[in-house]
Amino acid sequence: MDVPSPSPDVLHLADVVPAVLAAMGVTDAQREGVHHHIDLPDDIRGACVLLIDGLGAQLLDTYADDAPVLAGLRGRNLRVGYPSTTSAGLAAVGTGRRSGEHGMVGYSFRIPDHGVVNALRWTPHPFGADLRDVLVPEDVQPLPTTFGQAAAAGMAVSVISGAEFTNSGLTRAVLRGGQYVGVHRLGDLAARVQQAVADGGFCYGYHADLDMLGHLYGAGSTAWRMQLRQVDRLVESIVDALPAGGLLAVVADHGMVNLDEADVVDLDSRPDLLDGVVAVAGEARARHVYVADGAADAVAERWRETLGAKAWVRTKEQAIAEGWFGARVSDAARSRIGDVVAAARDNVGLVRRTVEPLESALIGQHGSWTDAEQLVPLLIAGG
Repeated sequence: MDVPSPSPDVLHLADVVPAVLAAMGVTDAQREGVHHHIDLPDDIRGACVLLIDGLGAQLLDTYADDAPVLAGLRGRNLRVGYPSTTSAGLAAVGTGRRSGEHGMVGYSFRIPDHGVVNALRWTPHPFGADLRDVLVPEDVQPLPTTFGQAAAAGMAVSVISGAEFTNSGLTRAVLRGGQYVGVHRLGDLAARVQQAVADGGFCYGYHADLDMLGHLYGAGSTAWRMQLRQVDRLVESIVDALPAGGLLAVVADHGMVNLDEADVVDLDSRPDLLDGVVAVAGEARARHVYVADGAADAVAERWRETLGAKAWVRTKEQAIAEGWFGARVSDAARSRIGDVVAAARDNVGLVRRTVEPLESALIGQHGSWTDAEQLVPLLIAGG
């Protein structure tokens, strides 16, 4: 299978919040030629976009019996774009743009003069002190957010997510613009979403635990399925409380695949793959490879020959030309993309067991181009 050709005409995760806000009367949220129409109920007077981290469309269809409410809302799919990872997905929701514009091009990526940065923890990768004082999140991602646009239009806007993410680097970079409401458990999240919609505002809600259990135990594991059941109850409680004119749109930032140990490549034990390489970022399914001056073509060819059918390998310029990061790529995003990019196929993992021992031990992974990672459901419920 060749790498899918990303089409700007495909409905994208970045389209959802602008479409909901436009239906609520925030006309600046949707820019002509960038977003695509989503059929929504008329007369929306309060709405929530709820993102369930890791809820891939294929996983929902496979385990529909564990999530009858979610399955009953099943409609069309969205593509999340490359890389199919949380930092990029949340940025797509928060800015209404693809990764080539918002610049959050991976789980980790190199920023000139700052080295490789972990976008979720906002620290040097793989470890280090918090970088918010020296790497200001609003400078790393300076585009206006969809939430800020809605607030400027006079709408009550809230971002309802884990209390531990309050004022985090990623929150400030891509989710700023509304009132941040930190929550602790599913009941807390459900109550806050219910109230925001009942009050006629717009809210973005986020739940992380399905993704976490998929990473630890594997997507489709017993633990993962039990958590999916809890997510289904969460959505049921919100849907049951929707007032007239209320809307809930459930989405996800990516799906997930379980690695096959026979197809795992430990980059740290492969000096042939690291020859000419000065830094490696990204994650096991989507790698950014930064190389010595003039070495990009040689490194890309060596990775292609060595990995063969295990990964799609492109130089930076090839990946940009093929639209991996969207139709528009800013100078800032271009500077962060690896000189060589490698996207794992099938159930392959490109791990780093020495440098990234925790990440390399995870069973469930995501980031690449497979439909299992790229396709997420768009589930719409109205009051």
